[in-house]
Amino acid sequence: MSDTHSQANDWRSQTYRVLKDGFVRVVDVMGDDSSVVQAARISYGSGTKKLHEDRGLIRYLMRHRHSTPFEMCEIKLHVRVPMDCWRQWIRHRTANVNEYSTRYSEAIDAIQTTDPTEWRTQSSSNRQGSDSNLAIDQGDALSDREMQLHQLSRNVYRERLEAGVSREQARKDLPLSTYTEAYWKIDLHNLLHFLSLRMDSHAQYEIRAYANVIGREIVAKWVPLTWEAFEDYRLESVSFSRCELNILRQLNRGDSEQAKATAIELGWLDDKGDVIKSNRELVEFESKLQSIGQYVPWTRK
Repeated sequence: MSDTHSQANDWRSQTYRVLKDGFVRVVDVMGDDSSVVQAARISYGSGTKKLHEDRGLIRYLMRHRHSTPFEMCEIKLHVRVPMDCWRQWIRHRTANVNEYSTRYSEAIDAIQTTDPTEWRTQSSSNRQGSDSNLAIDQGDALSDREMQLHQLSRNVYRERLEAGVSREQARKDLPLSTYTEAYWKIDLHNLLHFLSLRMDSHAQYEIRAYANVIGREIVAKWVPLTWEAFEDYRLESVSFSRCELNILRQLNRGDSEQAKATAIELGWLDDKGDVIKSNRELVEFESKLQSIGQYVPWTRK
């Protein structure tokens, strides 16, 4: 095997470390970019033969959200992940899963710990999100208590097993930071949907760490043409609602007063055109405007 070919296939044999004790590794794959193209051409017939290059066809499929050709590719991953992170992961019910069982085997002796600098405050604008980090002195105290809790829970678990308690009952007080392992098999279409949600900056840091590894270290090398199109049309793109487009057109015409009037009608601003209390839709629209270099025509009190 040539060095070039060996390097190209390294992603299939590598174990990617995530967080402190987690990992992702590829077990098996079926298909690649050519499989997407093959499925599209047999499905859509002569209408797609005008797109001579595989890259052009894949970009067309991604751009117009034709999902079936991407379902022709599948990947099976072996992952080790904290249980609280796994709870979010398993919400994506479009995969086939077989998880490590603590009824048959002893719980994995690894727990996700939190560095004193990593404790995050609750977001004031997002009920399920976090914000800035806590002060280091608070973090030190929290990490110390975390270590005590982990040691106690593990000791209690061991004591139960040694006393003859069944594994299925002995495990009940293990913390959600305990690592679990699973085989996770999913088709490319649904994997890209998973990544679009879990690589987003608003996703929880821990699952985002796994998604970034899966996306940038594995999928990008497995199906590079599909990954390029995914980044361009999904991951790094911006979409606008009908209401947002209406305001954007008004701003492009230089009619900021009409843009504010529209925002008032939407309930985003008060009667004077000022923001009293932000809502999520307004904040997200302002972020979109800033991302394309467009100014925000209203002010905040």
